Amino acid sequence: MRRFRHSAALAATMAACFAAPALAQDDDAPGERRSRLDVTPYIEAAQVVTAELQPGSDVFTYTRLAAGVDAAISGRNSAASVSLRYERSIGWDDDVADFDTLTGVARGSLALVPQTLTLEAGGLAARTRIDRNGATSIGGFGANSDSTTQIYSVYAGPSLQTQVGDVEVTGTYLVGYSRVESPDLVPASSTGGLVDVFDESVSQAASVRAGIAPDMVLPVGLGVGAGWNRQDISNLDQRIDDRHVRGDITVPVTREIALIGGVGYEDVEVSSRDALRDSDGDPVIGPDGRFITDESQPRQIAYEAEGLIWDVGVMWRPSRRTSLTATVGRRYDSTTYYGSLSYAPSANSSFSVSVYDDITGFGGQLANSLNGLSTNFEAIRNPVTGDLGGCVGGVEGENCTLAGLGSLRSAIYRRRGVSATFSRVMGRTQLGLGVGYERRKYIAAAGTVLAPLDGITDENYWVSAYAGRQLDRQSSLNFNASASWFETGLDNAGSTLGYSASVSYYRTIIAGLSGTAAVGLDGITRESLPDYTSASALLGLRYSF
Repeated sequence: MRRFRHSAALAATMAACFAAPALAQDDDAPGERRSRLDVTPYIEAAQVVTAELQPGSDVFTYTRLAAGVDAAISGRNSAASVSLRYERSIGWDDDVADFDTLTGVARGSLALVPQTLTLEAGGLAARTRIDRNGATSIGGFGANSDSTTQIYSVYAGPSLQTQVGDVEVTGTYLVGYSRVESPDLVPASSTGGLVDVFDESVSQAASVRAGIAPDMVLPVGLGVGAGWNRQDISNLDQRIDDRHVRGDITVPVTREIALIGGVGYEDVEVSSRDALRDSDGDPVIGPDGRFITDESQPRQIAYEAEGLIWDVGVMWRPSRRTSLTATVGRRYDSTTYYGSLSYAPSANSSFSVSVYDDITGFGGQLANSLNGLSTNFEAIRNPVTGDLGGCVGGVEGENCTLAGLGSLRSAIYRRRGVSATFSRVMGRTQLGLGVGYERRKYIAAAGTVLAPLDGITDENYWVSAYAGRQLDRQSSLNFNASASWFETGLDNAGSTLGYSASVSYYRTIIAGLSGTAAVGLDGITRESLPDYTSASALLGLRYSF
């Protein structure tokens, strides 16, 4: 039964799912890293022409100036990757506004006490477009920036893993902050109702567990743990407060298969305040287009569940490169399913599937995605706009945070979904693919301005793909594309299809200096509004130091 010596740690990962989605651990083993330092700062200048194909026929020309850095650092006890870029777009016409953009993603892990205490941290800055039904879409919309907004998220916290005799002890605490800036054009639904765009939130997640692996003391593995998930959202002072305790058991069946299960107690509460009302009883809206919270009124309960929770499942681990966990149980007063599949047949390819079910807000979801990102990644960017693409990729897997954003509404929701990613390096060729589906059911207190959202569901399907080919020592060809289909249950809100695709050619001119030629197609299709489509072309130079 030696293959399940570490099954207690795997069961701890399941227990962490009850604490908060932001508690997933990095799969890298710091002690196995080779020391590596790769830092590449650069400056860039490019000329862009964007032609609006529909609903109009305008042509916009602008100059793009940028400075950034791509870096990867790893050693025996630490690792980090970062891609950060600042860009200034200068229009050639009075109708084209100048604007600045900061985009980037970072993920790091530092062993404070080697193989025992680790500091985890990450950050994201990205730009997205928001439609009037709350849907987001990524892509280059040229000078049409009124509906775009900036998204920021950071998180950090310690992670503990140690052995006390035969007992393995693990613990994690993470705190995150997320913010969405107000778009210049405040979105409103087809019926004129305001879309309350997420503002900012602070999320905290903590868990602790002690357990013994099978065949250490008993033929089975046993564990006990506790967790806490708290999210405070500025919009209408919304809050998630989720606490639990649980015990779990691992029963080996064969060298590769084990039955797993757990039972515990959970107390979940979702609450908020109402918007400030004027003399006519209408909600008061602030200058940023968001509802103003009435701090004088008591907090109102939107959802609460207290009582027994349980789950049973199977764990399959035929090798170090393959693992599968699948469970079914009871949580949130209903049946819940979750699990994961990880398959890495070689160091150059990986495939993963994740099935999830939790209650969260937009900020908590961002922190979860960041924490799930590997410390060894390569940021994939739109060559025309410089924005981050739908997925961040690398040979250790992909994370499709931006492809699966869905809606920017502030309301708390229960999300259920599945995502799958695939990446492969074949000599000079790199491939990456991500697909997913997510269903969000909103939770709001009766009698508040968000009450019409309670029980309403949004569905989001997304796909993101990337392909790159090194043609020779001086040149390469890349393709990337993303698309998302969003449908909301709100009356008359309609569905939205957003898409973006680009092809780019890179060539080294002299040492440090390279040229870029790229074309791109971006658009958004809506049921009750005219479609928007634009085509862009770029010629640029980059100098890397």
